[in-house]
Amino acid sequence: MTELVLPNDANPLGNILGGKVMHLMDIAGALAAARHSRRVCVTASVDSIDFLHPIRVGEAIQVVAQVTDAGRTSMEVQVDVYSENLRTGQRRHTATAFFTFVALDEGGRPTPVPAVIAETPEERRRQAEARRRRQARLARVGRLVEEQAEPAQGPGRTAGVPARRPGSGPVGDGEEAGGGDRP
Repeated sequence: MTELVLPNDANPLGNILGGKVMHLMDIAGALAAARHSRRVCVTASVDSIDFLHPIRVGEAIQVVAQVTDAGRTSMEVQVDVYSENLRTGQRRHTATAFFTFVALDEGGRPTPVPAVIAETPEERRRQAEARRRRQARLARVGRLVEEQAEPAQGPGRTAGVPARRPGSGPVGDGEEAGGGDRP
């Protein structure tokens, strides 16, 4: 998703507010998770966000999100932020964060999600990194022991929930549900 940074989005220095960037990242991540799971999804956690470069009023902000891996009811979504100077065309990576979303059923309870099928070497690398981050998150909140008893993702891990490719739900500029390119 792409937006123009306007004065009402900015701090006194003329840069977009960090809270506005985080809001856009959360929306893009939730959309990618919802497209993957075909469910309403809620934010469960966010890894650290480092703002690498400011985004100025008058520049475009592009937020791109993609599901990197899925557990039983949760998904990790990588969210990347880019700025673009519309006069020069210069594009810069400004932030990346990893969000965890949980899919909910009609009663608001966690519900199973499709596995992520990593086919390319890049997708397999991202999935392996996602699994390492998941272990670290679970250890951080003291849930590693109980989660290890659950089956890992893979064929047959959740009956009736088909697996999906990572490209089946990214959110970015000009992308349709069901596909798209990453920058």
